[in-house]
Amino acid sequence: MARLGINEKAPDFFIKDIFGVEHSMAKYKGQKWMLSFFRYASCPACNLRVRELIQVYDELQGKGLSILSVFESPKESILKYVGKNELPFPIIPDPERELYKLYGIESSWIKYILGAPTVMKAILKGIFPGKMEGDLAILPADFLINEDGTIHTAYYGKNIGDHLDFQHILSFLN
Repeated sequence: MARLGINEKAPDFFIKDIFGVEHSMAKYKGQKWMLSFFRYASCPACNLRVRELIQVYDELQGKGLSILSVFESPKESILKYVGKNELPFPIIPDPERELYKLYGIESSWIKYILGAPTVMKAILKGIFPGKMEGDLAILPADFLINEDGTIHTAYYGKNIGDHLDFQHILSFLN
């Protein structure tokens, strides 16, 4: 599927998180929320971003933002690697990458290589890679979604460590 854009209706889905809780577009109707796509569960750059999200989560939630994250790994891997952190937001396992396809998430080996500095930053912070799963060159993406289910921001990562900056997320909430 092609990339999604501003003011488009976010594609509907119905899926369960790692704890079996159901999530869909209807669940988030009337709320501002962010749908974040990550790579595989032991990706150092992804786990660095999860740590950063956890650090600012209370502030974002206090301003009315819900977060739903998606990994291309199975539940067991997410619990082993990402689940080492205390997770304040739900994580969806999507090893078949159904949501990735629905939201036009891309894969690029060139952009994979460009993400090396973020991976090194994560490793220097003690976040090491483990089992690699899925499409190793898949890129992250973040979608800020309005209360009416339309896309406010569709951000497709420029490399494997590139996510929407927190200033942009905060401006969405003001």
